[in-house]
Amino acid sequence: MAGVGAEALRRRLADLAAAGQGDPRSVVGDFRRGEVLVPVVDGSLLSVEAGGVRWLLVFTDEAALARFAGARGEGVPEWVPVYGARLLDQMIPQVGGPVGIAVDAGSAAGMVLPPVVGIVPDAVALDAAGADA
Repeated sequence: MAGVGAEALRRRLADLAAAGQGDPRSVVGDFRRGEVLVPVVDGSLLSVEAGGVRWLLVFTDEAALARFAGARGEGVPEWVPVYGARLLDQMIPQVGGPVGIAVDAGSAAGMVLPPVVGIVPDAVALDAAGADA
C-alpha cells in the first residue's frame, strides 16, 4: 500500500484538479516524499512515449492503478512501491533521453511532472542550460 506521503500527494492532485490550474512544480515536494506504485509489465517499468518524451506511469494507490487497468480492459499488472525521490533522482537519470512522470494517468486528478528543471535533476532536464533539445 502507498505510504502516508502518497495521501498528501493525492490531496494536492485533487486540489489542483478542482482548481483547474497549477504548476506541477508545486507538488514536487509531496511527490518526492510520497511512495507511489509503479506498474511492471514483462519485467520493465510501464511507460509510454509521447512527443519525444518517455513517461513513466505511476499511481498514488492501488485503486487508481486498478481504474487505469480497468479502463484499458486489462488486469492490474504487477507493481512495485517506490518513493518519488528515488524515481526522480536515481531512476530517471539512468533511463537515457527525456523522461517525465505521469501520475494517476487517466484520472481526473492525474497530472504530469515534465522533465524540466525543478522536477528532474538538471543534468537530464530539457530546459537546463546547455541541454540538447
